[in-house]
Amino acid sequence: MSSIHDVANLAGVSTSTVSNVLNGRNNRMKLETLTRVETAIRELKYRPNTSARQLKTGHTPLIGVLVPSMANPMYGFIAREIETLAQERYGFRIMIGNTYRDKDKEARFFADLMAHGVRGVIIISSLIDEQHFESAGERGLVMVSYDRRATPGIRSVVDHVTVDSFESARLATAHLIERGHRRLAFVTPSGRTMSRNEKVNGFLAAARTAGLEHDAQIIEGLPADEYGDSMMSELGRIQAGLMVKHARRPTGVVGVNDMLAFGLMAGFRDAGLAVPGDVSVVGIDNLFLSTLMYPAMTTVRVPVPEMAQVMVERVMSRLADPDIPTEEFLFEPSLVVRDSVAPPPGG
Repeated sequence: MSSIHDVANLAGVSTSTVSNVLNGRNNRMKLETLTRVETAIRELKYRPNTSARQLKTGHTPLIGVLVPSMANPMYGFIAREIETLAQERYGFRIMIGNTYRDKDKEARFFADLMAHGVRGVIIISSLIDEQHFESAGERGLVMVSYDRRATPGIRSVVDHVTVDSFESARLATAHLIERGHRRLAFVTPSGRTMSRNEKVNGFLAAARTAGLEHDAQIIEGLPADEYGDSMMSELGRIQAGLMVKHARRPTGVVGVNDMLAFGLMAGFRDAGLAVPGDVSVVGIDNLFLSTLMYPAMTTVRVPVPEMAQVMVERVMSRLADPDIPTEEFLFEPSLVVRDSVAPPPGG
């Protein structure tokens, strides 16, 4: 079994340099040196002695990843990207928990992670109130919040990494308008989070720009049970069934995410409507399932791999140097045009 000394000898560096790479302390390292060390680690299949590391530092080589519900494949996608980078580059694994966007559950997870020696956590929540994040951060937990912006005017101890949710919904809505749709709807669960609010605002902004604010509806509904993110598709199906009963039903519909949009497509089909012949549907996320739907669903891509890299690097950098100031990272979405959008009937 290879040792840290073997890696150092092969890379032509000191063992402390190898240790810095393993622990994410490579901000000031030359790229050529970092590449040599990472190549040596791969060639020797070196894995650090995690037990020794824990005894020395009191920290477990794990990153907590808290998601609303793993039943939503978007969160499985994000967790996979985080785990791949954390394991291959830093020798860390992940510990996943489902929070269902419940503030008390999130706070209990923070306490449990710290009790088990986990000091870094990435959380997908986007709740309006994240005071419990700040409290955990002040107790020594290095935290990255995904899917929400930083609260304006507050100096946070939490990093924020998110896609521009306003722009995601604006892109989706503008695409429908460009194809000739004038009766629009945005469908979302009733519980508002920061990212959902921004998507609603983006939808309305696109409608206002086109002079369609009076023909743009926000349609909200409650999931069938408490597991909101796993029941998104069923909520979309129910709302589609209700929409078709309206005399002036929308011809272009945006789902708050792909899972809900899948349900919309199924609900319209159940009611005898064709997508996109009778009604057009756009999702947000660009899940791989979007290409397997019939028709393949137009959606907005969230750059998950790029965002996961920033999240892992922020956790590792701030574990190595707690004095690094927190930041907000905003990523741009992009429209992926497929087959679920066409001009409205007769238009």
